Amino acid sequence: MTLSATTRRTVLPGFLALAISVAMIPDAKEPVGVGVKAPKGAEVLFDGSRKMLDEKWTYWEGPRLAASLPIKWMIEKDPAGPGTVMNTNDPAAAGGKYGAADIVTKETFRDFRLHVEFYVSKPGGNSGVYLQNRYEIQIFDGDTTSHGLGAVINESPSPYKLYAGIGKWNAYDIAFRAARFTDGKRTEPAMVTLYLNGKKAHTNQKISQVWGGPNSGIDGGNEEGKGITDTPGGIKLQAEGHDVLFRNIWIKPLELKQANTDF
Repeated sequence: MTLSATTRRTVLPGFLALAISVAMIPDAKEPVGVGVKAPKGAEVLFDGSRKMLDEKWTYWEGPRLAASLPIKWMIEKDPAGPGTVMNTNDPAAAGGKYGAADIVTKETFRDFRLHVEFYVSKPGGNSGVYLQNRYEIQIFDGDTTSHGLGAVINESPSPYKLYAGIGKWNAYDIAFRAARFTDGKRTEPAMVTLYLNGKKAHTNQKISQVWGGPNSGIDGGNEEGKGITDTPGGIKLQAEGHDVLFRNIWIKPLELKQANTDF
C-alpha cells in the first residue's frame, strides 16, 4: 500500500512514537507478573493451603519473637480471585511489632529466582519480603520513599508508580545473588533485580547491609547490620499487624557465578 504525502505526515509520526515507546519497555527473558506459575525446576513455597503453610514455614526465632506454633496467620478466601490466601495479621505483631510473628521458610537459599504475589487490603498496609532473611523488599502502601513499596529498603528508590494499589494483586519477580566471601570476608555485596507487576523496577541493585536492627533479620544486630555473614537464609514474610495477603509463592535455586542478576 502506498501512502499519500499527507497521510505519511500524519500517520508515520504516530507509528514512530509507538515503536520508540515499545522499545523502551523492559523485556523480561521469562514470564513475570501476577498469575505466573512455577516453571520447571522451581519449588512452590505457598499454594494457598494450610498444609503447605505448616509444612514449609515456621516463625522466625528472632529476639522479639512473641508467637508460638502453630502459625497464627489465617488462611482466607481470596478477595479478588479463586482459591485461598494467607493473611499476615498475626495478633502477636499488633502495633507494628516486626519480628514478633514473622514467618520464614524452613529451607534456606543462596542465589535464586523468586515469585511472590501480595494484596494490601487497607490504606497504610505494611509487610515485607525478606531475601535470605536479611534484605527487605518493602511492602508499604502510601510510602513512595526509599523506605516505601517496592524499594530495596533504604538502598533504592520506590517504584511506586508500578504498584496496582489497594484491593488488587501485585507481583514481585526477583533474581537474587547472595554476597560472596573469601576467607570469611565479604568481597562482593548481595545483588538483586526486581520486577513489580511485570515492569522492571531495579536492575543489579547492590545491597550493602541489613536494615532495621536485630529484630529485622539475620545479621541485623551484627555491626549495626553491616556485619554480613556467609550463612544462607530463608524467604521471610513480615507481620506488622496489617491485613496484607500473600499467594502464589515459588522459588527456583540458581548458581549465579557472575555478578549479574538481570533477566
